[in-house]
Amino acid sequence: MTSTTRIIIADDHTIFREGLKQIIARTAAMAVAGEASDGTELIDKIRREEFDLVILDISLPGRSGFDILADISVIRPKLPVLILSMHPEEQYALRAMKSGAAGYLTKGCSSQELIEALQKIALGKKYVSPSIAEMLVDHFGSNREEPLHERLSIREFEVMRMIAKGATPKTIAEDLMIGTKTVNTYRARILQKMGMKSNADLTRYAVEHKLVP
Repeated sequence: MTSTTRIIIADDHTIFREGLKQIIARTAAMAVAGEASDGTELIDKIRREEFDLVILDISLPGRSGFDILADISVIRPKLPVLILSMHPEEQYALRAMKSGAAGYLTKGCSSQELIEALQKIALGKKYVSPSIAEMLVDHFGSNREEPLHERLSIREFEVMRMIAKGATPKTIAEDLMIGTKTVNTYRARILQKMGMKSNADLTRYAVEHKLVP
């Protein structure tokens, strides 16, 4: 680490990036040294420049934030990533931590919690909120049967949530930048893995497990 922690922010909302920059600017020994509005731009900048920490939104246009997280782990395996997402912790936090993220926060967190997370991660540690710690204990420390949605890949999980929210195959395809045939293939695979027969079954499950708003 350098004396000043160089941070790059990846989020597609300019106003949100500006707000983060203002918060970080008030913090000693930290500086926003780069910005990206999508995964391609982020990866390009990480390849060309040196950063100490990434703040990453997993809902960027195009490729999944989890795919981007995997790329970062290959290109810069020691570069820590803090996921800052609009999605509640119970939806993505456990997957993010298992995928190598150094921490997970929702966009509704306080500026104080954000800075605490950044400072801890900058020291080479993980930031785990009390609720995420409880989920990790439940996941690794009990004999409870694994939830059905944990059988899904990251992309399958995304498609499942979009189906549960009522999105059509065409809408899903456009949002994820894939073909409608691919969406239908994902849907069939999801139903098979979860032992379900219809979109209604998926929706009911997603609501019961708080996987959708």
